[in-house]
Amino acid sequence: MSEKTYSVFESELQVRPDDIDMNNHVHNSKYFDYVLAARYDQMERFYKMPMEEFLALNYGWVINTAFVEYKRPLLLGDRFTVKTWIISIAKKDLKVGFEIYRNKTGKLCSNGWFDYTMVNTKTGRSEVIPEWIIERYAI
Repeated sequence: MSEKTYSVFESELQVRPDDIDMNNHVHNSKYFDYVLAARYDQMERFYKMPMEEFLALNYGWVINTAFVEYKRPLLLGDRFTVKTWIISIAKKDLKVGFEIYRNKTGKLCSNGWFDYTMVNTKTGRSEVIPEWIIERYAI
């Protein structure tokens, strides 16, 4: 695995009414959606590789493992910031860390990581991450 330190990127989002569960806070599954939305945004803004370009090259990411620690609930209307960064890059895998903060208080609501594997979207099989993609991610 790589030992490099990677940049931290931020995306701001807002809790929507359909994110709320019967306990009147954001459903636990939505935190996954928030991280994925942030990474989608960040691929275009920071890595200069929108997901559409990635998919056009027949590349995709699948989640192998995800770990989420819930600290404080997000509530309807909350604006929040998702910070993500690459923890490590291996031959076919990428580990991404994240933190989600409520903007009003600046307090940590959730944190964790995702292990992704690069796949060929035509075959569904894992692929070695091309060096040019590693270079784009090495910011």
